[in-house]
Amino acid sequence: MENRTILTEARPVDEGAERPKVSYTPLIPASLKDVGLNRDMLIHLIVKVLYYAGEVTGAYLAGRLKLPYTIVDELIEFVKNERMCEVKGMAGIGKTAYKYAITSLGRDRAREFLEINQYTGPAPVPLVQYTEMIKNEAATRSYITQETIVKEFSHLVLTKHVMDMLGPAINSGKSMFIYGAPGNGKSVVSESIGRMLGGEVFIPHAIDVDGVIITVFDPINHRPVNGDKIPDSSGYRSPILSETEDFDQRWVRCKRPFVFTGGELTLEMLDLSFNEISKFYEAPFQVKANGGVFLIDDFGRQLVRPKDLLNRWIVPLEKRVDYLTLHTGKKFELPFDALIIFSTNLRPQELVDEAFFRRIRYKIHFDNPTLEQYKEICKNYCRSKNIVYNPIIVDYIQTEFYQKHNLDLRCCHPRDIIEQVIDIARYLNVPPALTKELVDSACNSYFVK
Repeated sequence: MENRTILTEARPVDEGAERPKVSYTPLIPASLKDVGLNRDMLIHLIVKVLYYAGEVTGAYLAGRLKLPYTIVDELIEFVKNERMCEVKGMAGIGKTAYKYAITSLGRDRAREFLEINQYTGPAPVPLVQYTEMIKNEAATRSYITQETIVKEFSHLVLTKHVMDMLGPAINSGKSMFIYGAPGNGKSVVSESIGRMLGGEVFIPHAIDVDGVIITVFDPINHRPVNGDKIPDSSGYRSPILSETEDFDQRWVRCKRPFVFTGGELTLEMLDLSFNEISKFYEAPFQVKANGGVFLIDDFGRQLVRPKDLLNRWIVPLEKRVDYLTLHTGKKFELPFDALIIFSTNLRPQELVDEAFFRRIRYKIHFDNPTLEQYKEICKNYCRSKNIVYNPIIVDYIQTEFYQKHNLDLRCCHPRDIIEQVIDIARYLNVPPALTKELVDSACNSYFVK
């Protein structure tokens, strides 16, 4: 089958050289062959849309399936010749304005098709095209330089040592294990990594695996770039593909995804989710994260045992592919191209064994801040909240609370204490400031002694 997914191809490059910024764009299909789907699947989609939508134009059907009208028109003609729909008039000028309505025979056939699945969104993308797109997009990911790290983390107080470990880990595009006491910036740094990865990726509305539909695009985890609107729940965006569209509309042009999960993660969430009523699947987190970052926060606090969760990742981390299983028992392979970040405040030795650590090249410890770093964080947060920084009061906090009660410094403490100072000041109807009275009240209600 001819594949029209890729507009440009990457040339071999020196591994030590900077990756070229090549743009891979899915071409608008020119024929049914280019669409790459079984013709019957597209006919089923059209009949099901007609069943639910009532009278609609050919332009509407093209916009709903995200396919050029010339291709959809050919399919409509077949549906009409099989007497599953009929022309009911016109809503404008030209053939795209013909209004179609389902017939009684079409309703019977639609019910049969809905028994297979109730999907009525955009036409899926074949698995082979999705796989090729993910592999080619991996070649467009730019390297992170030392200058980029310093710039992107300028709002945080990080040591040069930590930044110099983060840079190569991000460039690997594979996985990292970050650990340390709670409140020392692991989650904040992970979110910053997600933002600093530049470039765009194409996310399909859905993919087709041997006639089975798996939805991928998720408006919660995928952010279309400027100019691309988020489709509604039906997948419908415009009445007809505009002449200005320059790529296959079955894909959504998005920023690199940042997918986040925490203690609620279970093994089932890493497998296909099958809806018994609609009879199609939703892709798991790691598929939605392809091309971007997948953060597993609070690792070790999930309901599932850490060992079981880690065993699920061994093959994907090693082979860069994942294997999913349909309810029919069929297994298939998908690319695994996300930067996986395991973040935990538990002791690593209690969570993972040597075999797993071997597959995670980068292990980065987030230590407690020094007193100087603590003061710098406090100064920065005071500036962001338009509060005058008072070093004498900060020293007072160290003496009266940290030293007296043997408390460890945490990177989050300055932010939390200052925010509580603001809350108390609002309650007392006084200007927020680092005064002994407000700080005493904030710390007494913040620290557990």
